[in-house]
Amino acid sequence: MTEMENPVLPVAPDRRSGASAAGPADIADDLIRQEAKKAAVWLGVAGLFALAVLLAQPIMVIIGGIVFGAMIDGGQRLIARVAPFLPRGIRIMLVLLGALGFLIWLVTFAGGQIAAQAAMLPEVIQTQLARLTVWAQSHGIGLEDINLQQIASQVLGSVGQVTRALGGIFGGFTTGFLIFILAIYFVLEPDLYRRGFAWMLPEDRRDHFEGTAQRMGKSLRMLLFGRILGMVVEGVATWALLAWWGVPMAALLGMLTGLLAFLPNIGAPISGLLMIMVGFSGGTEMGLFCIAVYVVVQTVDGNIIVPMVAKRTADLAPALVLGAQLMFGLLFGILGLMLADPIVAMIKIALERQAERNRANRDEHAAGQVPA
Repeated sequence: MTEMENPVLPVAPDRRSGASAAGPADIADDLIRQEAKKAAVWLGVAGLFALAVLLAQPIMVIIGGIVFGAMIDGGQRLIARVAPFLPRGIRIMLVLLGALGFLIWLVTFAGGQIAAQAAMLPEVIQTQLARLTVWAQSHGIGLEDINLQQIASQVLGSVGQVTRALGGIFGGFTTGFLIFILAIYFVLEPDLYRRGFAWMLPEDRRDHFEGTAQRMGKSLRMLLFGRILGMVVEGVATWALLAWWGVPMAALLGMLTGLLAFLPNIGAPISGLLMIMVGFSGGTEMGLFCIAVYVVVQTVDGNIIVPMVAKRTADLAPALVLGAQLMFGLLFGILGLMLADPIVAMIKIALERQAERNRANRDEHAAGQVPA
């Protein structure tokens, strides 16, 4: 055969494999490809933000479980200092039984008295507002353009919403039950969940995360220990002093003061306002005594308990905590308001740890460039 009888034909590309054909997602221009990657990152961030907004309530429940688990863990660590021979599971059970016993006592022995006093509180507040209006008018303070009753009603309505929401958090079965169950799981096997989360991170960042998680846990335990200590001191001291003087609704005011002490910067003024208004309902002398009780209790808490605990926690600026409470309260309701302080503390620790990591990397890089 000659060459003309067997011509060499060009081989066509295999269209079925598509190996040499450009796809619809291929971008030839490097600049456009780089900008497309940036756009994809921003779209992903926006999508994650939208997902976080949609899942805000479950996320806050999970964070609440972490915070409550840290509280239980701190309690079992305190028991370990007294009885180190007890197993960890037994210590956790003792903490839970103690909390359950307190709730049973509160409902059984103090529930009726506090409920009766709570029914009297709105009438007392309204009476004091009327007296304040008459006093202002008798001293020549014009109220033509300022509706004191309306403003005070709005303020007290907000106070009522806060107190009712606080009761709803502790009485709401679904949210409270989920937080409780999550806290039990977290506190029984904290290493399991910490290792599982670290496994999703790059390998070179897992040790850094372990150190950050350890520091966050210690800070949360001390922060919540100080918070509970402040709640107990403020609540018991307020109740005892007001009951000693014969102030009406002493038990209710003591309970509200203790509960609102969990909200730094916000709870103390609200409880103090209620205490003073109830005190003046029994006369000027009783009102002045309530003012003195409020000042003494807040001074002890602010100058002894808070500094003692702040030395071993993430020392947070009051303005930062207040701003976080306003934002989290607006976004997530009363649960966000209660968890704003722990969340800000954890964010601050994470940023500090990242700054330490960056500083160490810069030092190592600088040391590597210096000739031996």
